[in-house]
Amino acid sequence: MSPGVFTVYRWELRKLRSQKRTYLGLGAAALVPIIFVVALATRGGGPNDVAFGRYVHDTGLAIPLVLLLFGSVWMFPLITALVAGDIVAAEDRNDTLKTILTRSVERHQVFAGKILATFTYAVAAIAITGVVSLSAGILASGFNSIVSLSGTRISATEGLGLVGASLLVYLIPIVAIACIGLLFSTLFRNSAAAIVGTLMFSLLVQLVGILPGLEGLGPYLLSTQFNAWQGLLRSPIDWAPIVRALWVCALYGIPALVAAGLVFLRRDVAGD
Repeated sequence: MSPGVFTVYRWELRKLRSQKRTYLGLGAAALVPIIFVVALATRGGGPNDVAFGRYVHDTGLAIPLVLLLFGSVWMFPLITALVAGDIVAAEDRNDTLKTILTRSVERHQVFAGKILATFTYAVAAIAITGVVSLSAGILASGFNSIVSLSGTRISATEGLGLVGASLLVYLIPIVAIACIGLLFSTLFRNSAAAIVGTLMFSLLVQLVGILPGLEGLGPYLLSTQFNAWQGLLRSPIDWAPIVRALWVCALYGIPALVAAGLVFLRRDVAGD
């Protein structure tokens, strides 16, 4: 990483720390798991119709896995969009891009720093959800073994490692969503439009996946890749959905990132 990119990266992280939307997203990542666990503890029962839902009262390891299923619909795409959709558009809102480019950094370094800051925020959001949901789940249901999707009982220690690995795999489509948010932020030059556009894109892709006659598109939709982590919870591990998630998400994320970069590099700052 060149000194220019690292400098911009630090600027962007400093700006994220000063923005309310950053804490709104990270706060939601922490609060939702707590609300979920409290609701389970007070009402009893559980989401038995989803994977690992029947085990939420048996082991805290099931809590983050169930949240990964629920969060893919709107929560994690929205949390990601809050920053990805704003990080470039904010420069237009505040008219600060000209000032940034006078700080002895090139335009591509500015864009690279924004990419790194966006990805850092996405990683932080998933990590916070994982840590909080695990901690709350273990307090409520204990640190016990869990049954895999293949019906094999997994020890608590091994299960903890698999939950951590599942969170990492879940980041693959989240990063793709972040790339799309960056594209919309660069194109629209409006934070609200970019955030809503990113969320609507995520929901639209999920809608396509459930439309009759379009079932064959399922393996190639971005929404399907949110379930790739489930391959880790099979015995033996099924690597096929994880490998597919890597290249499918790359097909969504890389063109979006390249297009955003081209638009950003060619932007007429003097005319803004």
